[in-house]
Amino acid sequence: MRFFKRILYCVLFFFCIGSIGFCFWMRDRYVVPILMYHHVGVPSVCKWHLNVVSENSFDYQMSFLKRHGFKVISFKDLVEGLKAGRAFARNTVVIQFDDGYEDNYKYAFPILKKYGFPATVFVISDMVGQPGFLTWDEIKEMEQENFVIGSHTQHHVYLPKANLNALQEEIKGSKKVLEDRLGHPIDYFCYPVGGFTAQIKGLVKQAGYKAAVTTNRGKDRFNQDLYELKRIRMNNTDSQYSGLILWFKYSGYYNLFRQFKREKRTRKECVL
Repeated sequence: MRFFKRILYCVLFFFCIGSIGFCFWMRDRYVVPILMYHHVGVPSVCKWHLNVVSENSFDYQMSFLKRHGFKVISFKDLVEGLKAGRAFARNTVVIQFDDGYEDNYKYAFPILKKYGFPATVFVISDMVGQPGFLTWDEIKEMEQENFVIGSHTQHHVYLPKANLNALQEEIKGSKKVLEDRLGHPIDYFCYPVGGFTAQIKGLVKQAGYKAAVTTNRGKDRFNQDLYELKRIRMNNTDSQYSGLILWFKYSGYYNLFRQFKREKRTRKECVL
C-alpha cells in the first residue's frame, strides 16, 4: 500500500511541475490577435468567400468581443507596446481592414462606432474614389472616429514579383499620396497578399513606416518583428459553433497552433 502511495505522490508531483512549466511556456507565446477583414456586408452570393463577412456576422463578432470583456486597442497602441516590451492583457485584440472597400464605410463603420472600437484601414492609394472603394471624404470621416489609415501600396501589386522601381513607387509613392491628401503622416504598411522579402522589409523601413503587417508568412510566429506582424483572417464561419472558433481566434494562441504554411495565392473568387 505504501509503495502505491509513493507512486501516486510522484505522479502528482511531476504533474504539478509539468503544469507549472507548461503555463510558463504558454505565457511567453501569447500574441495579441490582429483580426483581418476585407469585405463586410456584400451580397449573399459571396457569403462563403474567404474575404467576406456579412453585416450580421460582423455585428455578432463585435458584440462577442463586447459581451466577453475583450479590450480592443488601436494598432498604434499595439506597435508602441511591442516596441516598449509591454505585456498585454490576455483579452486584447486589434481590428484591421485591407484594401479600403466602400462597404467598410457603409456597414463596418457604423457597427464599430456602436461598440466604440478603434480600427485600421489599409487603403490602396490609387483606388480611393474608384467604384466600390472608399472616397477621400469617407476616409476623413472615419479618421474622426478612431480609425487610422495605413498604406496598402498604390496598385495592390504583389511586391516580391516587382522590380526595384516599382517597389519604390508602391511603398514610398503610396505613402506620399496618402499624406498629401490627408495632411498627416502615414505610419503603417500592409503587404498585398502578405508577400514580402528582406529587401521589401528594408524598403518599408526606409520609407518611414513604423510597422507593417502580413498574413501568416515569415518565420516570426510571435510578432516580435514589427515589420512582419501576422494577422488572423476573419470570415462568416467564425460566428458558428456557439462562438468556439471566435474564442480560439481571440485567445492569443492561434498563431501557435495553426499550421505554419504560406497562404494559397490562388483563392476562390466571386464577383463582388
